[in-house]
Amino acid sequence: MKTTNIWIISIALILSFAINALFIGRSLQRFKAEDRSVSVKGFSEREVKADLAVWIIQTRMANNDLLDGSKAMEAARSKVVAFLLQNQIKEEEIIVEGINVMDKKAQQYDNYQQGNAFRYLITQNFQIRSNNVDLIQKVSRMTGELLQVGVFLTTSEYGNPLQFYFTKLNDIKPEMITEATKNARQAAEQFASENNSEIGRLKKATQGLFTIVDRTASLSGGEGGYASGTNDLFKKIRVVISAEYSID
Repeated sequence: MKTTNIWIISIALILSFAINALFIGRSLQRFKAEDRSVSVKGFSEREVKADLAVWIIQTRMANNDLLDGSKAMEAARSKVVAFLLQNQIKEEEIIVEGINVMDKKAQQYDNYQQGNAFRYLITQNFQIRSNNVDLIQKVSRMTGELLQVGVFLTTSEYGNPLQFYFTKLNDIKPEMITEATKNARQAAEQFASENNSEIGRLKKATQGLFTIVDRTASLSGGEGGYASGTNDLFKKIRVVISAEYSID
């Protein structure tokens, strides 16, 4: 009787181990199949025209008499504004900034008495902001007319005096993201086809930052962050999508 019971228990244990091994094997097989995936990148790129121009005009003059210098600067300001208005730039697009006066006599390390140096250095900036980018680009090349009427222009402290911006990125973002996502899926489908597999569900996706640069600038490494370019009237916009698809 004891021998029979031992055999029954032994057979039951063997069957139990076999069934557990079968379930474990199928689970590992399913896990392995579900773990198959491919990571790809998709991108979208557009060339756009800037829609905002910012132009800085800086005038400067030197004088030993502050009152005379102020009057001369007032005359220069009138000539600059008249020049802009005559060339179809709107009055509301012109921002006349305050006058800056540097007294060289008050500068600790500047001996203004050397040679024929003037005591006062007077500067004034004009900022033109306009959506008529073609007009601003054209007029910016005509500043020689100001020199002819006695207005001295100097290099702006803001770097390039004429800068172009694209401000309508939100209008094209959705379409570009869709295009980049399709591009990523096409890359994944091509990979799967070459490996006799099929693309499954999208497991995860990450959108990179939009990159805006001048048309002639390099876009290498563009998905890593934001870059800007303001010298060119035309811009290149790029976005990169990172996606992971399961493979069936």
